[in-house]
Amino acid sequence: MAAMTPTAREAAPGPGTGNADTAPPAAPTRTRRRPRVWRGVVLGLGGAYFLVPLIASFVFTVHTPGQGISFEAYTALLAADGFTESLLLSLGLAAATIVLALLLAVPALVAVRIGAPRLRPVVEVMCMLPLVVPPIALVTGISTVLRWGPDHLSRTPLYQTFLAVQNESFPFVLVLAYTVMALPFVYRSLDAGLRAVDVPTLVEAARNCGASWPYVMFRVILPNLRSSLAGAAFLTLALVLGEFTIASLLGFRPFAVWIVSISGAHARMSVAVSLLSLVITWVLLLALSRAGTAPTSTPGAPGSARKARSSRTPSRTSPKES
Repeated sequence: MAAMTPTAREAAPGPGTGNADTAPPAAPTRTRRRPRVWRGVVLGLGGAYFLVPLIASFVFTVHTPGQGISFEAYTALLAADGFTESLLLSLGLAAATIVLALLLAVPALVAVRIGAPRLRPVVEVMCMLPLVVPPIALVTGISTVLRWGPDHLSRTPLYQTFLAVQNESFPFVLVLAYTVMALPFVYRSLDAGLRAVDVPTLVEAARNCGASWPYVMFRVILPNLRSSLAGAAFLTLALVLGEFTIASLLGFRPFAVWIVSISGAHARMSVAVSLLSLVITWVLLLALSRAGTAPTSTPGAPGSARKARSSRTPSRTSPKES
């Protein structure tokens, strides 16, 4: 009888031979919810930090104590003296600065990336120097150089060059100064894009296929740097539209200087024009960001239609191959 009765050790199932029905249920795991309340509080405080001043500025421009709400500050902008000229001048300076900065930075960084990687720290230090030099020191040096024209170069052909770069309708000297100030931002944006792309392999493959250097630059490298180029243009545009120190000390009147010049006589209009400049800047930056993330080909493009048609067409094989 004792031999037929299983002992406690034999009756207990082993770790590898236990039955699923007799196994003890697993303890339920407790999942902690993320503290979304604190996330909402932080986002709400950040949004209030940016929106409350804008709302207060808008209320100041449309509400007059004792008179009610009026949009005269906005309707009088188009007729204000110098509004259109200063805005177009700032946009033209921004476009010229973007083009010049990219023409200087893109070939230099691509050449360093392909042919001389050891020079990258030197180029980085040179591009980052404008962050160390304050704008007031930069404009002092520029004004000193511009005084060389009438003082020392009045009888040389370079004197006309000094006068041309200081033309009030389009002061190219501001483009040169803004290009120097924008170099750190342009360098960082392009360097990040070049680090994400294997440029030497792309260039070698394109050159082995017989592509020329202009084709390699415009059809192979630049399409892969589209988002980086848009980011560089994004930062340069914001810098030029908001720059005041250099333009004011050199005696020119772009959009930022014009806003400050009318602030004393037309306080509401100056605040309204500041809000309008923010809206214009946001719209332009949104357009640049969309241009940087836009696909290279659309579904209705001829190239994509041709590729889709070729993929749908079955390949014909000869009887020998079959």
